[in-house]
Amino acid sequence: MSNKLIVVMVDGMRNDLASENLGYIEHLVDTGKATRSQIKSELPSLSRPLYEVLLSGTPSSVNGISSNGPVRLSEQENLFHLTKKHGLVNATASYYWVSELYNQAPFDFFHDREQVKSENTIQYGKFYWEDDYPDSHLFMDGEILRQQVHPDFLYIHSMNVDDTGHKFGGDSKEYREKILRVDNHLSELIPVWQNDGYQVVITADHGMSKWGLHGGTTDEERMVPLYIISDQVEKNRFEPVIPQLLFAPFMCRLLGIPTSEGMEKLPESVTAMLKEK
Repeated sequence: MSNKLIVVMVDGMRNDLASENLGYIEHLVDTGKATRSQIKSELPSLSRPLYEVLLSGTPSSVNGISSNGPVRLSEQENLFHLTKKHGLVNATASYYWVSELYNQAPFDFFHDREQVKSENTIQYGKFYWEDDYPDSHLFMDGEILRQQVHPDFLYIHSMNVDDTGHKFGGDSKEYREKILRVDNHLSELIPVWQNDGYQVVITADHGMSKWGLHGGTTDEERMVPLYIISDQVEKNRFEPVIPQLLFAPFMCRLLGIPTSEGMEKLPESVTAMLKEK
């Protein structure tokens, strides 16, 4: 089994509309080639705090990233730090807030667009800062990094679904269309990634209300999908809702590396998804 992993994080993609519009991904689930579950995001259901939750496995009350406002480095061990610590190569194509959390803050638009420093927490990065930066370009940024450096862990962070949800609302035709486009991009890339021995995980940080908002406690804002394409995981639809704090330790399991001290231990409801070795 390969431990190489690509995580695709679709910013602002709520669970119910993912299941309705990710036709190719749902096809993989229906044909026994992928696993589907759902995650309940931490609070507040805002982007910067949830980037930290997804990557460090710690809540805002511990990590101190409690709103979109603070521009500072994370103080927690995270998936980038852990992969580097254990001799793996990491890379990301992401929104610039990810760079501010894990490489340096504030982001320097003149110098930080592309980062190639093996000594950094994020070793290889391509970053964008416009919320409407085309997903088509973003996914190719990630694929170029994959071809260039062959990372063990690649994190691809897409922003168009969130941007469109804010502009038109979470029940809009435009919001659904952006999710459909993500599905189209992934339908072209996933077979390539699989042929090169990668596991693929697709999730979101938070959802989107019909008003085009998030940050609150409703299911539309907090419930997000989890899709896993991996030989380490049973192919099925799993009903239990997974707390978002378990995402990072779950990814550590797929990568074959130890978790940080701040991450929670995986409960039986999650380990039940894993195949016995």
